[in-house]
Amino acid sequence: MHLGIDLGTSGVKVVLTTERGAVAGQATAPLDISAPHPLWSEQDPADWWHATLSAMAALRSAHDLSGVRALGIAGQMHGAVLLDAAGHVLRPAILWNDGRSGAECAALEAAEPRSRTITGNLAMPGFTAPKLLWVRKHEPDLFARLHRVLLPKDWLRLQMTGEAVSEMSDAAGTLWLDIAARQWSPAMLAATGLSPVHMPRLTEGTAIAGTLRAGAATAMGLPPGIPVAAGAGDNAGGAAGIGCVNPGDAFVSLGTSGVIFVSDHAFLPDPARAVHAFCHCIPATWHRMSVILAAGAALAWLARTLHTTEAALLDEAGVAAAQQGTLVFLPYLTGERTPHNNPAATGVFFGLTTATTRADMTRAVLEGVAFALADGLDALEGEGEGPARIPMLTAIGGGARSSLWLGILAAALQRPLQTVEGSEVGPALGAARLAAIASGAGGIADICTRPSVTATFDPNPALTQALLPKRALYRRLYPALNDLFSETGPRP
Repeated sequence: MHLGIDLGTSGVKVVLTTERGAVAGQATAPLDISAPHPLWSEQDPADWWHATLSAMAALRSAHDLSGVRALGIAGQMHGAVLLDAAGHVLRPAILWNDGRSGAECAALEAAEPRSRTITGNLAMPGFTAPKLLWVRKHEPDLFARLHRVLLPKDWLRLQMTGEAVSEMSDAAGTLWLDIAARQWSPAMLAATGLSPVHMPRLTEGTAIAGTLRAGAATAMGLPPGIPVAAGAGDNAGGAAGIGCVNPGDAFVSLGTSGVIFVSDHAFLPDPARAVHAFCHCIPATWHRMSVILAAGAALAWLARTLHTTEAALLDEAGVAAAQQGTLVFLPYLTGERTPHNNPAATGVFFGLTTATTRADMTRAVLEGVAFALADGLDALEGEGEGPARIPMLTAIGGGARSSLWLGILAAALQRPLQTVEGSEVGPALGAARLAAIASGAGGIADICTRPSVTATFDPNPALTQALLPKRALYRRLYPALNDLFSETGPRP
């Protein structure tokens, strides 16, 4: 058996797989986010460890874990965990959806003019490097005590193994990695006042990154000394879990954020379109992503605001007639990445009237997320100027459990979507697969296979046509509001 751990934003998920790779069991423990100031998003790393132990306790209450041969870890990307020389956490971790470092992005690219060439990406507030520039400017005493920076899942591994190690897919999201060379960039580190000594050791996601220490093994209920695979950033881990490892393979993720991910045979940067170009967790493989910051988070926000549940909203929207008016939702609740790269952008309902119902608002949110992802798909494909058209996508993440949402998304993207067995498990399954590879259970081709298709959602022609004018309005709203976002948007 193998174990996969996914350190997400809203919770830690653990997944147990059989020798044949089937999911034998899973458990989840929740996490909270702290937002003490506008644009801030933080978590206490200690909460990650406690949630991991809670999820493991739930898993071992139902399953014998004595036969686990290895474990792997996937996790939320871009977070900054700052440690002193004794290994103590200096401050709450600054998360991927934190937008306070907008000014530092410009400063970073000015300090290292080759930034986009080295990293293949625009400097965005979500990435790790600008966060460290913010700390250096606003918390200089703390910065002076800094000994090491770790990504969230790598801090979790440190608790398990005592080893400070990262891997290529997660490190690619820091803006400190030379993505083509798959190694830390001294120039990018120097631009943030750091050097390679502040960084963890790098390896590939399929490699062993340490072994489970006795104390951690006892706390987790696992055999001591088992290998811990280097693992993956969450999206690359999700890709490994559904076999999205060959060039041209693609998926769309409806998690807290929204992602369209395509695997590549080479490093194919496109920073001008705010596309992310990263290393895959598979050796000698890369990938590109378009990212929106609020997908499932937008529906969760609406449910909280209306004092109901997401399931209730989806049920109402599913039985109500499709809203034919001009109600449009911009899902920029925590700013936006692809294609706008604007941390000051905010959410907008446009077209509300006294006739608007709760079901109408829900459908507008589902459609708005779909339109944002469609913008991302256009960016990935270069609107006819770039790489080849992506003909089909696999749908993963919590939102992929909604047939209503997948039907809307297929119509907005004008692409068929497929769901596969285990797609709801996400990065945790990929982490377990990487653990299996690291422990010698098989090679990439043997382990990272594509699961069986459970459903196909073809674009409904009538819905596709009905969404076209709404998407046209949606695309007019951002440029019309952009100056207002800059003037009135949240400030750190």
